[in-house]
Amino acid sequence: MMDVEKYLARIGMDRAGVVADIAGLKMLQRQHLLNVPFENLDIHWHRPITLDVDAFYRKIVGENRGGFCYELNGLFNELLRELGFVTRLLSARVAVGDGSFTDEYDHAAILVIIGEMQYIADVGFGGFITQPLQFVADIEQADDAGVFMVRRHDADYFQIAKQIDLVWKPEYMFKPLGHDLTEFEDRCEWQQTSTDSHFTKNKVCSIMTVTGRKTLTDDRFIITDARGRTETPIAGDSEFDSALLREFGISKASLAQAYSLADQYIN
Repeated sequence: MMDVEKYLARIGMDRAGVVADIAGLKMLQRQHLLNVPFENLDIHWHRPITLDVDAFYRKIVGENRGGFCYELNGLFNELLRELGFVTRLLSARVAVGDGSFTDEYDHAAILVIIGEMQYIADVGFGGFITQPLQFVADIEQADDAGVFMVRRHDADYFQIAKQIDLVWKPEYMFKPLGHDLTEFEDRCEWQQTSTDSHFTKNKVCSIMTVTGRKTLTDDRFIITDARGRTETPIAGDSEFDSALLREFGISKASLAQAYSLADQYIN
C-alpha cells in the first residue's frame, strides 16, 4: 500500500506544500526526475517486473530504486491521483530511426487535467521533458531539455516532437485516451524478454541533475552539463557495481541478499 508522505519524502517534498495545480505538477515532476532514476537493472538481474502499483512502491520508495516507464509513470500516476489531480494513463508509441513507431503500449505516459487545461506529464522516458507540456497543438514549448511541440500526427494520434538543429523530430505519438495499467502487461513482458527489445541489450541507470544528467551503462559513465559531455570507461561488472553504488546509491549485493531472504521466506 502506498504511503503518500514517504513517497513525497523520497522525492524531497512534503505534502503540506503540494497543491493540485500546475505549479504543484511542475514541482512534482521536476523533483521526481531529480531523485528517481530511469533504470532497467531488474531485467539484467533476472528479477521479473510485474505491473503492480504496490510492487512499484516497494521498489522505488522502499528500496530507493528507479525503474522504466511502466513503473515510474505507473506509480507517479497513482501519486498524482492521491494528491487530487485528475489523470489518464496514456499508451504511447515511440519513434524509431527509420521514421516508423513502435507498437501500442510501448511506453506509458500521463495526461493531467487541471481545470480547462490538459498537460502531458512524463517521468519515465529518460532524458525527455523536465516540465509538463501543455496539451495544445502547434505551439513551441521551451523546456530545460529543449524546445518541444505537440502536433497532430493523423486523425487519431498526436505526436510530441523535439526541435533538433531546426528540425522537428518526433519522440512518441499517442491517442489522448485513458488506459488501465493491465493493458500494458503484454508489452511489458516483451520489453523484458525479447531480443528485439533495447532494454534486454544493455544495462542503464540514468538520472537528471540540477546541471544536466548522469548516465551509467555497461561500458561507460556519462556526465552532461553546461560544460559539455564527459565519459569515463567502465571495465566490467565490478566497476559497474561500484559506480552504481557511488553515483545512484544502489547496491546490487545488498539487493541480491534481500531478494534471497525474501525468496526463502516465501518458500
